[in-house]
Amino acid sequence: MKKLLIVDDEPNIVMSLEYAFQKQGFHVFIARDGGEALQLMEREIPDLIILDIMMPEVDGYQTIKIIKENPAFAKAKIIFLSAKSKASDIEKGLSLGADLYFTKPFSVKKLITAAENLVLS
Repeated sequence: MKKLLIVDDEPNIVMSLEYAFQKQGFHVFIARDGGEALQLMEREIPDLIILDIMMPEVDGYQTIKIIKENPAFAKAKIIFLSAKSKASDIEKGLSLGADLYFTKPFSVKKLITAAENLVLS
């Protein structure tokens, strides 16, 4: 079973994604910010991380930098999911090592399809 870590501080997004991905057979873990995500990853290394950028404490940019510096997390695929939709934001996210970048609002169906393609590749 593929493991998914959802890192977002918006409860409605977390709940809808958790439900949708569980229906697709993913084992889902939740973190409300980057710090919580990094702690969780010490116990469970996910196959895929859906990562928001604007969060309290540790934001998505800081989180992806730490993840990419740790060889233990190297296989985890990362999708940024953010309201930051300027071309420069998207470029920054991808240059930091994200595999994909989705802007909010988003299609859950398209996100699931992209996620499944990433973890199968």
